[in-house]
Amino acid sequence: MDKPPVKMMDPTLAEMGNHLSDAMKILESGKLESEQGKERRKLSWKDIPGPLQGDGQDVVSILQLVQNLMHGDDDKQGQRMQYVAEQGHMALLGHSLAAYISVLERERLRKLTTRILSDTTLWLCRLFRYENGSAYYHEDDCEGLVKVCRLVINTHYEDYATEGFTMLSSKHPVIYQSAACRPGLGQHLCSQLGLPLSCLCIVPCNTMFGSLHQMDVALLDKLIRDDRESGKVPLLLIANAGTPGAGHTDKLSRLKELCVQYNMWLHVEGVNLATLALGQVSSAVTAATKCDSMTLTPGPWLGLPAVPAVTLYRHEDPALSLAAGLTSSQPVEKLRALPLWLSLQYLGHDGIVQRIKHASQLSQQLLGHLKTLAPIKTSDILDSEVSLIEALCMVEDELNSPVVVFRFSQDSAPSSGGSVEGYLEGERDILDALNRWLGEQLAQQVPLSGVDVVELEDEGTCVRFSPLMTAAALGTQENDVAALVEKLGEMIPVLSCTLRFRQDFKDEVLQQASLSYIEDLSWPGLGGVRYEPRTTDLDEDKRQHSVEKINSDLLKKLMELDTDLYFSGGPEFCEEKNGIFIGMATEDLDVAELVETIVSIGKDIEESGKLFENMTEVVRRGIQEAELQLQKANEEKLMEEGVFRQIPLVGSVLNWLSPVQASVKGRTFNLAEGCLDSTEPVYSVKAQMNKEASLDSPKSITKRFPGQKLFRRQGAGSDSVSDTSSVNQLEESFRETAHVQASDAEEAEVPQERHVHIVEETALSDQRVPEGHETESVDTLR
Repeated sequence: MDKPPVKMMDPTLAEMGNHLSDAMKILESGKLESEQGKERRKLSWKDIPGPLQGDGQDVVSILQLVQNLMHGDDDKQGQRMQYVAEQGHMALLGHSLAAYISVLERERLRKLTTRILSDTTLWLCRLFRYENGSAYYHEDDCEGLVKVCRLVINTHYEDYATEGFTMLSSKHPVIYQSAACRPGLGQHLCSQLGLPLSCLCIVPCNTMFGSLHQMDVALLDKLIRDDRESGKVPLLLIANAGTPGAGHTDKLSRLKELCVQYNMWLHVEGVNLATLALGQVSSAVTAATKCDSMTLTPGPWLGLPAVPAVTLYRHEDPALSLAAGLTSSQPVEKLRALPLWLSLQYLGHDGIVQRIKHASQLSQQLLGHLKTLAPIKTSDILDSEVSLIEALCMVEDELNSPVVVFRFSQDSAPSSGGSVEGYLEGERDILDALNRWLGEQLAQQVPLSGVDVVELEDEGTCVRFSPLMTAAALGTQENDVAALVEKLGEMIPVLSCTLRFRQDFKDEVLQQASLSYIEDLSWPGLGGVRYEPRTTDLDEDKRQHSVEKINSDLLKKLMELDTDLYFSGGPEFCEEKNGIFIGMATEDLDVAELVETIVSIGKDIEESGKLFENMTEVVRRGIQEAELQLQKANEEKLMEEGVFRQIPLVGSVLNWLSPVQASVKGRTFNLAEGCLDSTEPVYSVKAQMNKEASLDSPKSITKRFPGQKLFRRQGAGSDSVSDTSSVNQLEESFRETAHVQASDAEEAEVPQERHVHIVEETALSDQRVPEGHETESVDTLR
């Protein structure tokens, strides 16, 4: 018996696959461009569109342009596009093949697209346990639901195809959706269907019994009965198998009973639908297989780029499905399923299940670590345990929860060493700010975890871990979850200490007359302050300018200090201007020292500002007075030495025969007071200071350990032995800095008192000093 001939692969398809693979590798690596090309690109106006070249370009040049547009200046930032795995290459190949297949003859194209569509639909229905279903493939996630709504309208209004919207005027249709659905979903449906917003009914979630994220079934029943009594037609109910925010699943079994009772269509969507492909599925999610339609997003679940979403539905009338746009007679439109058809074959049934199972295991791993990290509050454990992290259970059955949402709770702040009584007002906003900071830090330090920040209506700001939507694309593994838990353990004490010291910081600031506290509940840190100048004789404009200048300089000085604290000008859209905001705190923070340092530096800057403002007039008057005193000193010298000593030749002879013992009188110019003083007190004080410094008294200086940061209390925490701080040492450092600046005539930034020494010199030129008197005369001058 002869064997059937083996068909060889079409060379065009093989070449297309090779070209696409090479192009993807080139674009991902970014190594196509030479060094000379990079230099030319830096000098070119790459963002300005140019004319179309007449002679055309080759493939390499076009890929070069695409690469430049994709990466931009990534060579400076060290960033590259996300890695696309092999199954992703298959999905991208599908788009190229779709363009190639579309040029086939019509009959062959019809047979090929029918096979692709039927295979993909059969595989998806079996994977997700949706028997006897049809599939609609669409790019926009909402497009499938829009088509389903058209199908339901055509089903309930038989003459809708001929009469149009006049059929809806007498009996208004009503679409019901949960309050936990995607934001803007109902408005988008009404806009696409041409329905008024009065046709949309938002069903609240449970407020007294059950989960806060599940639709209130009893209230829904009442709303449907009221609408039917008023002559309206309940059309469709949108339920969730995994809400967009917290991943909760509605009571689908009870909702299906209501839809059957009132002849309504039940549509389900959500990330938890992916778990239908697993061997063990929770009963809440399994009920989704009985719904009338569901929307699946296999792209993010399996890490497939540019694959369409799929809406599975059941309906017996193909004519109505065609009228609603769920099916099409155009073979080209059926090619939307080609990328998914290729990718599903590449992964296989086991590969698909393994990826979904891996994502679910990552969620369970994190949830288990959270429970061991500290006592946890979940929706099933409604007690008053104190917890560092409050975890929200996503589904009724925790064993198959694919989403974990957690937040730092106020109960974690211990009462020892601080107070939280002042957080009754604005407590929610403060905790939201801290949790927002926590999510951003976790996402930045453990990027492969894929965590993000989510805003929930009842719980507030939370951190969400949804590996079904991110793990396949990022390649998240168990060690990434372990790293996430490790970073979380490091940040919990910082959050707790910041929450504990925030009120203490506010109390310390309010005790300072020169500081005003800035109340910004959205700032994740200790809080904000503003230094207020003590001068009140300035008008409003000059005062505002002075406040802005002082706080700007104060912020620069604080940022230059050797400390772990973060200083900032505040949030981008902060209403309070000219403020200084302090970031997160650690356990050994000395709040009193921090506030005293801010006040001390602010006073120095304010005094130096006053000094510079009065500098011109003070110096002018001081110079005039110095000139008068110099003139007077010259006159006294003339009267003391006589006229003959001023004659050059005669004076030299007289000075040689009878030298004059002239003394140099020193003067100091006090810029703060604007007067001339003698230098004798200055030198006597300096001599006394040198004498005291030689004694090396340990009572006046508090020693700081090597590597010790500022604003740290000694003995606070296990690591505080080498990282403690002292208020006296900080004040001493500022005294030394001020003393060095005061002794240097060229530096005039933050002085407490500046002196300009004006030495009155006598004209001793042409004097001959006898031998033996030269040393004495020099010592006198010194």
